[in-house]
Amino acid sequence: MRTEIQLGGFGGQGIVLAGVILGEAVIRDGKNAVQAQSYGPESRGGAARSDVIISDAPIDYPRVISPDVLVALSPPAYEKYRGLVKKDGIVIIDSDLVETAGEDVRRYPFSSMADDLGRRVVANIIMLGTLARTSGCVTESSLKEAVLKNIPRGTEELNARALEAGFGAA
Repeated sequence: MRTEIQLGGFGGQGIVLAGVILGEAVIRDGKNAVQAQSYGPESRGGAARSDVIISDAPIDYPRVISPDVLVALSPPAYEKYRGLVKKDGIVIIDSDLVETAGEDVRRYPFSSMADDLGRRVVANIIMLGTLARTSGCVTESSLKEAVLKNIPRGTEELNARALEAGFGAA
């Protein structure tokens, strides 16, 4: 079974890191994963996207065609990618940053949750926890291991709290 996940937002929100962590966590679960990223020339504030493909079988085409899950942490990402999501797909947004007009989306205040933890930069980790619990694409234990392996030293406690907040939000 192939699952396509697309993460979109602004540069500086940790979209690429989130995709790397998710891909590594999936591999820890014994599945195949491919992660690809694209971003604008700006280091902060431009567009950023991370695609993760998960499969039990070998992955023969490493690009997202029609996402099963879209996570949008910016209005431009939501507008650009929402029309590509499969009919029965899941759309998750940061309700602090993305406004929708009654569409069938799952809204979570990732940014304000991160602010409550003291650092907005962990909104991506909160999002990963919510994504894992909402979609079932990866086990929580593998995600925890991958997060702790890929974050800066000295931030383990903060990121562990952020991940738990994400699990709890879902």
